[in-house]
Amino acid sequence: MEPSDNDRRVPARYEPGEGCVTQVVRIPVRIVVLVLVVPVRLVWDALTAAGRAVDRSVLRPLGRGLARLWRTLVAVPVAWAWRTLVVLPLGWTWRTLVVAPLGWLWRAVLAPAGRGTGRAVAWPVRQLLVLPARWLYTHVLTPVGHGLAWLLRGLGAALRWVGRALFVWPWVALWWYVLAPVGRGIGAVLAWLVRLLVVVPVRWLYAHVLTPAGRGLARLVRGLGVVLATLVRWLVVVPLVTLWRYVLVPAGRLLAAVVTVVVRETGAALGHCWRAAGIVSRAIGRFLATMLRWVLVEPLRWVYRSVLTPLGHGIRDGIWRPVRQALRTARATVRQTRREIRRALFGAPAEPRPATAAEPGGNREPPAHVL
Repeated sequence: MEPSDNDRRVPARYEPGEGCVTQVVRIPVRIVVLVLVVPVRLVWDALTAAGRAVDRSVLRPLGRGLARLWRTLVAVPVAWAWRTLVVLPLGWTWRTLVVAPLGWLWRAVLAPAGRGTGRAVAWPVRQLLVLPARWLYTHVLTPVGHGLAWLLRGLGAALRWVGRALFVWPWVALWWYVLAPVGRGIGAVLAWLVRLLVVVPVRWLYAHVLTPAGRGLARLVRGLGVVLATLVRWLVVVPLVTLWRYVLVPAGRLLAAVVTVVVRETGAALGHCWRAAGIVSRAIGRFLATMLRWVLVEPLRWVYRSVLTPLGHGIRDGIWRPVRQALRTARATVRQTRREIRRALFGAPAEPRPATAAEPGGNREPPAHVL
């Protein structure tokens, strides 16, 4: 197996690795990118944290409150008012003023009148129109129609035979026995004259004059083409190929290699510097969070745990629970008083008794205290 062009071009003693251009470009690019990326990453992390805090602490509670306020103040009252003030009155008005009168009119007036009128009109129409028309169609129009159809068929056959005899057969005979033989004779004479006066001279001219002249002209054009192709090759193509192969291609490869290295190292530097800036931003954020915790959160937590919680427990145990107990006792007293007043006015409720066969459960009379 013969070695490829790459094997011939790269010696075996070379080891794969990064070139000097990569080493020269990498460090300055990473330094510049790090200086540019760190402030951007700090601002990005700060904006992200602020946005999350605002969304969690302000926007979501505000949205829930606005939605609840909308449902409480607008949606529910508007729906209730629409149904109570518009839909129900319009429905009752439509059923009372339109549907019920029309239904009664149809059931009580129009349907009976229509049935009676239909029966009264149907019998005279059948006796005076339908039966005479049926008899006329069966015994008069049908035989007359059959006779007319037979007569028309015979008349059509006769007219068709007369038309053929007067117009078709004479012209066919004229064509077959007069025009066609004359046309064939004239065509043969014209064909012989055309062949003698045109085809034979043209064939001789093509064979003895045009063909030799065309061959000589083709040889001349072919020779001129070879000379022009040789001149164009050595004066234009060869210099351009040499310029492309030995100047432009190496320069393009070098430029592409440099651009590729710069782009690759810039992308790698952006990734490394973004991660490094994230570490720096995370460290600064943790430091600020620790400071905020010790300066603000811990004092507030101590105040809540040491001051507000005991105060709230005292208010709950000393004020709120006695007030709730007093309200509960007052409510029970009012309920008991109302029950005693009802018993004094209407008497004690009767004991429920089981229903018998004579008195089914659906026909029991209500107790006296309900009346």
